[in-house]
Amino acid sequence: MLHPEPPSTAQSGLHSVFRPPPPSGTRVSPPVPVERRTVRAAAHHSRTAYGTPPEGPRAPCATAPLHEHRTAQPAPLVLSARSGNRDRVHAACPEALALGIRPGMSLTRARALVEPLTVIPATPADDARRLEALGLRLLETFSPHIGVDPPDGLLLETTGVDHLFGGETALMEALERYLRDLGLTPRLALADTPAAARALARHGARTCTIAPAGTTRTHLAPLPLEALRLPETIRDGLLTLGFERIGDLLKRPRAPLARRFGPVISLRLDQALGDVDEPFRPLRARETPQARMAFAEPVGTGESIAAAANLLARSLCHTLQNRGLGGRVFDLFCHRVDHRVVSLRIRTSTALHDPARLARLFRERIDTLDPGFGIETMILRATATLPLAPARQTTTDDGDEGSPASVRDLSPLVDILVNRLGGQRVYTLRSVESDVPERSVVRIPVLSRSDRDPPPGSGAGTGTAPPWPRPVRLLTPPESIDALALLPDRPPRAFTWRGTRYRVVCADGPERIFGEWWKRPAEQDAVRDYFRLETDTGERYWVYRLGDGENPDTGSGRWFLQGFFA
Repeated sequence: MLHPEPPSTAQSGLHSVFRPPPPSGTRVSPPVPVERRTVRAAAHHSRTAYGTPPEGPRAPCATAPLHEHRTAQPAPLVLSARSGNRDRVHAACPEALALGIRPGMSLTRARALVEPLTVIPATPADDARRLEALGLRLLETFSPHIGVDPPDGLLLETTGVDHLFGGETALMEALERYLRDLGLTPRLALADTPAAARALARHGARTCTIAPAGTTRTHLAPLPLEALRLPETIRDGLLTLGFERIGDLLKRPRAPLARRFGPVISLRLDQALGDVDEPFRPLRARETPQARMAFAEPVGTGESIAAAANLLARSLCHTLQNRGLGGRVFDLFCHRVDHRVVSLRIRTSTALHDPARLARLFRERIDTLDPGFGIETMILRATATLPLAPARQTTTDDGDEGSPASVRDLSPLVDILVNRLGGQRVYTLRSVESDVPERSVVRIPVLSRSDRDPPPGSGAGTGTAPPWPRPVRLLTPPESIDALALLPDRPPRAFTWRGTRYRVVCADGPERIFGEWWKRPAEQDAVRDYFRLETDTGERYWVYRLGDGENPDTGSGRWFLQGFFA
């Protein structure tokens, strides 16, 4: 099982490797189609590996619910999923598992065991997409045949691959190191059959198990019955009869078991031992635009890597232009001579196919790559692409400022800031439906924009414009002021803010805004009266009074400063 550390979202996954070795002196094709695999299985030459957490799916520990305010003491995290008419634990972080929470447990019981407990709804569809994406990423490095084993596993056939890494042990070490570099915590197993590898990874004692060829029966014997993927009713029946381990079933004749429980037990045992084929559907890589460059001699200097990235950017952008596409996510993979892969990811705010801009973005981060003893191959891939939208009319420094679309496209600047500071530190503002000023605008990461949105810096919003003028800057939270005004609806004649007294010479208002009682019951009767004020020094302020000035249930009557006008 794979555990992101730290999470951007809670998820988990399993990884297995399937390698049917050829008989001595024989050349064997991959195990699909079934006919070729059947011959190998009958000869007991099938090999498989697999991985999983020892006690079910895990979720990374949360430091704050829903990625909001961080707490001093992180609460254990679980993912919940609806099962029948109740919510159950879908996955749990290591801290929650240590406290007794188990996947499949009812959420009510989990909350009774651990308090406080952070609960986030599971997203199986997103997990499945990410697991498939991870399989496609491993496709080029570790195996040409990789299959998904839902909900959280991958099967890798490694026939003819292990010698490229220096043997099975080196292959498994490279795979584990690769996954850990991605921030994951895998459990791996290598065995003769997919079923055996799956069982060892999920229920074995080690995080990485290699079962030598021909030892499948020995390695399966101590595993619990859950490793055979038997239906729960059959497993309970076997436990009642005293069968606790797979070895207990291997010692017994199968005919009595088949008469009582049906053919399922024999089928699972035969699949695990290689007597019956268990084919899987390999992933097929989608056609992803990419450019590749191999070097006659390894390169390791920043200048040579940047020059190669520049050539790759030209080639890739030419391909994108021919297809009418633009890239939003670009990955640069550098294959080192020690079989390790270092990567660099660039994200853009708009669909990009300009080689100069792309090369500049990579050039600024080349020094973060570790070339090791040298890089022998570089691959630049447009991981996420979008059809190019019709070109917008924007102006440059010498543009026509009188045109309706005279806005400056700041997306090149935004891309530079995002890749220097991080995608979560650069944001844009978006209007939302709310009359309460501090709720009418939200921050969103600039990379979450759609290409159909206005370009960054255009000033175009997405929400409904308010019917009255709004200040260019809001104070969050509003700051208390002392105001002198006649009740119930006269504007202040003067007010004091931060120790300075301001005399009002011009005012407009009130604009009354009622509380959103459907969001917060406490705002059932809440009222705010807003005024636009201009002082004798020329500054313009936006202030409001809590309440209507008559009924104390509508507010306390205190005054607040919330914004400034240009």
